[in-house]
Amino acid sequence: MELIIQLVLGAIGGNLGGVLFKNLSLGTVGNSIAGILGGGVGGQILGAMLGGGAAAGAGSGMLGSVAGGGIGGIVLMAIVGLIKNMMAKK
Repeated sequence: MELIIQLVLGAIGGNLGGVLFKNLSLGTVGNSIAGILGGGVGGQILGAMLGGGAAAGAGSGMLGSVAGGGIGGIVLMAIVGLIKNMMAKK
């Protein structure tokens, strides 16, 4: 269930990043794809850092999924947008 949340929030984060960073936007589909990938990876990393184990409680794992999914989506979309812009300048 947490993975689905990460992927959905990653897509939302990727598109939010496209709105915030118009010069890095990859278009709706590109932002969504980059966001989904970033959300999955970011959610897993942040979830592990916040302690997704049973001893930490259910809330911290979900918090990591939500925050990591959204932030990961924005970050990966921005990175891909930067690379795309750098390659276009050559």
